[in-house]
Amino acid sequence: MVESKSKCLLRRWGPLLLVLFVVSCAGPRVHVPAGGGQVGMASWYGPKFHGRRTASGEVYNMYQITAAHRTLPLGSWVHVTNLDNGRSLQVRINDRGPFIRGRIIDLSYAAARAIGMVRQGVARVHVFPLGSRRRLVARSEGTFWGSRSEAAGQPAGFTLQVGSFADKRNAVALQNRLNGLTSDIYISKVDVGGQTFYRVRVGNFASREAATRTAMRVAEHGFTVILIEPD
Repeated sequence: MVESKSKCLLRRWGPLLLVLFVVSCAGPRVHVPAGGGQVGMASWYGPKFHGRRTASGEVYNMYQITAAHRTLPLGSWVHVTNLDNGRSLQVRINDRGPFIRGRIIDLSYAAARAIGMVRQGVARVHVFPLGSRRRLVARSEGTFWGSRSEAAGQPAGFTLQVGSFADKRNAVALQNRLNGLTSDIYISKVDVGGQTFYRVRVGNFASREAATRTAMRVAEHGFTVILIEPD
């Protein structure tokens, strides 16, 4: 089975996994967000295409958070929400597809796993385009990534994001888990395509170096950390 092969590959290549997304925790079936985007079926592709060249010229890595879309610009970002369980993530488009009627996006194995749709193979999702504003600024063992701040009201310095949730209770739970590992943990509320998310963030650092030190310390405890640069 595909899933069994994927698990074997994951055990082998897991340490090299580069996580490019922020996952929202599971919850009950959520409403379709207003404010644009697409609603339809998502699928995922894995071992058969692992190592092959994508439409963007990149080599497909099923353990990176990427996706294929028929029309959105290569290199752009989308926010994908699984409408069955409320999990969501931001994913980069680097390939073309899917080419099966009725499907609107083809996720990598890692992206599909993040939003809980590997076992069933397909899921009903909302896809909201984010443009190309996100940018990698740092990497360490695939544990943390960076992006530009997206809106007014963000901290003036560098900050870290450790999670994004549709349910505020999950954000509070993560905030409590982080207590003792670091300080200045707060929850930032944001609306994406009519859907509200609660982002768990850490600090307002004066330099990238200071933010990176804290990011590494948090990542050592198994958390995925995004380093966000000031505009």
